[in-house]
Amino acid sequence: MADKIKCELVSWEHFYALARDLAFQIYDAGYVPDMIIAVARGGYMPGRVLCDFLDIMDLNTFRVEHYHGAHKEPLARIKYPLATNVEGKRVLVVDDVSDTGDTFVVAIEHIRKHGEPAEIKTATLQHKTVSHFEPDFYAQIVTQWRWIIYPWAVTEDVSGFINAMKPNPVSVNDISERLLRDYGIEVPQQSLLDILKLQGHPLG
Repeated sequence: MADKIKCELVSWEHFYALARDLAFQIYDAGYVPDMIIAVARGGYMPGRVLCDFLDIMDLNTFRVEHYHGAHKEPLARIKYPLATNVEGKRVLVVDDVSDTGDTFVVAIEHIRKHGEPAEIKTATLQHKTVSHFEPDFYAQIVTQWRWIIYPWAVTEDVSGFINAMKPNPVSVNDISERLLRDYGIEVPQQSLLDILKLQGHPLG
């Protein structure tokens, strides 16, 4: 687990605003996908919301394993493969963020093993300029690198930060102060209490 890294905590409201902007960008570009493929796990929520905005019923998925919390595995790899044929389809591949770009490279290669699509385009909520892969669509560009914590991954990421704290925190306020100092995030106290309880932490 990386320590003392700059983070951004994305709220549900901010996520929805990003997804809305992304949907209108795709709509305005005139791209009409036959299906959305959400890259698990980060692409689940953006993919589903884009289906709603763009009136797309065909939502598929497969998993590329690259990160566990803020810990990066050496290589992106397919863990659970795609279970549909994409021959002749216009495909939109969706993930939450383009960080290194490795996930998209592996994902597109994997999709092409399931038929030759008519067209593949890619979309993310946020695109980091350090990425060697630039998606076709993204709602926000991130020029200064930071670890982005989406609302569906708060427990996973924040509990990892808490477990890595040395010396062990002595109170919830201590945790709050150290999260702000070391990671630049303000986590609501109720969220912290929920995380501590669900993780069986002594302070929970």
